[in-house]
Amino acid sequence: MFGPKPEIKTRAQLAAMAEAGAIVYDMLTAVEAAAEVGITTGELDAIAERVCRDAGAKPNFLGYHGYPATVCLSVNEEIVHGIPGERVLRDGDIVSVDGGCSVAGPSGRRWHGDSARTFIVGTPRPEDLKLSEITREAMWQGIAALADAKSLNVVGKAVQRVVEDNPVDGRELGIVREYVGHGIGSAMHQPPDVVNYASPKGPKIKSGMAVCVEPMLVLGSPDNETLDDDWTVVTLDGSRASHWEHAVALVDGGVRVLTLPDGGAADLARYGVTPIEL
Repeated sequence: MFGPKPEIKTRAQLAAMAEAGAIVYDMLTAVEAAAEVGITTGELDAIAERVCRDAGAKPNFLGYHGYPATVCLSVNEEIVHGIPGERVLRDGDIVSVDGGCSVAGPSGRRWHGDSARTFIVGTPRPEDLKLSEITREAMWQGIAALADAKSLNVVGKAVQRVVEDNPVDGRELGIVREYVGHGIGSAMHQPPDVVNYASPKGPKIKSGMAVCVEPMLVLGSPDNETLDDDWTVVTLDGSRASHWEHAVALVDGGVRVLTLPDGGAADLARYGVTPIEL
């Protein structure tokens, strides 16, 4: 009913994914630290690639279906898949960086990490701070819900609940539905899909799965279009967007965030969840 079967990983394979995830964390952290008024998105992309390659990993976005960069950098009204280049960051820009890498691991395969975060350059607008904070909270509530779930639809229910409970300036944030979370493992994108809105049913969870939880929210209408570069997705009404993502291992006994050095312990503690050890 829900498409191809998910890839089931061993603990050793999930540990290799955590190795990749740690490098992705360093890539995104370096990009955020370097982001300042006057820098170009292309310069930030070069920083991400250097961190990745210096760690002995390979960028998994670069060349993916022809994508020309190491990370996606989406600014303001860009929701996802923004291509780094000559764009100069300005005071108050809200930026989402999405990136990944792969490392060699068990079974002679490469194992993947994928993560995204949103930050603001210079002086933030209050509504942009709220947008990013709510998107991040929606992601974390979705991840926490997976700890004792039987179906992946708990993620979408959690995201939608957070959005409904947290209007900004009296208006509900828009949930982008066309772009969803996904399975991850020996390839960056795998089944199953992980939707960000409430649905009555979803793919069943099996121990050894790994998925990316990644809500994308906007301050206005979620209606969007892809620009002529065939990658950059923007809001039709010009409203600003936020994107947060982590890769998560689903195993008997709970979850572990594969793209954070602490496995998600600091944030999951707010929900009474302790990440499992691999």
